[in-house]
Amino acid sequence: MQEFLFEVLICFLAGAGAGLGTGFAGMSAATVISPMLVTFLGLPAYDAIGIALASDVLASAVSARTYAKSGALDIKNGLVMMAGVLSMTMVGSWLSTFMPNNTLGGFSVVMTLILGLRFLLLPVTSPNRTIQGSRRWVQIVKGAAGGAAIGLVCGFFGAGGGMMMLMVLTMLLGYELKTAVGTSVFVMTFSALTGAVSHFALGSPLRMDLLILCVIFTLLWAQIAAKIATRADAKLLNRLTGAILTILGVILAALNFF
Repeated sequence: MQEFLFEVLICFLAGAGAGLGTGFAGMSAATVISPMLVTFLGLPAYDAIGIALASDVLASAVSARTYAKSGALDIKNGLVMMAGVLSMTMVGSWLSTFMPNNTLGGFSVVMTLILGLRFLLLPVTSPNRTIQGSRRWVQIVKGAAGGAAIGLVCGFFGAGGGMMMLMVLTMLLGYELKTAVGTSVFVMTFSALTGAVSHFALGSPLRMDLLILCVIFTLLWAQIAAKIATRADAKLLNRLTGAILTILGVILAALNFF
């Protein structure tokens, strides 16, 4: 009984962290869920990534719906990025089967810290000239290329897809943060679904109890975070996002390197 309650607690904490990260920052749930399941429950990294990607699907879909209602979602460019993401996610997932446990998931730690500090110190409050002035075909090429890189990382590491998507949308395409997060979770709904299916197909049978718990808790907290984020002003959202990413980055660094 104590072991079951401990598993529920870990899934709740992992789901809360993942849901808040998804709703506020468009972050992949695998950034939080994977290392927690591996560290505290001893789950194989590949299985933990599959559970995390499955948790991403509903949480991202609900968050995207909330952002869409407030007009903070660019579906046209999101579809372009999605094509690039989906084309490479399964390739990345297949390549990850050849990697050892301690390699998977570690890539996103540094990226999480960098983006957290970036949003704290250099808030993204309005669209810049990159998206306002560039030609449509340039945006398409950038979105497709960025999406392909994101898909490869998302499938391979099971983490970092959301972080890379935020980086591409805010730094390369010039989105303000709220629309970047809304578009990111829209794309992640489909990339996470593709990654989860490929992980389940290539891996061993999963712990369904852990999967259900993580999905429920992640969905709950993602919905709460997305509703708060769509009502927050740009600077406050940047600070909330930066604080969450920085804290998670520090925690993940401690789990991975100490």
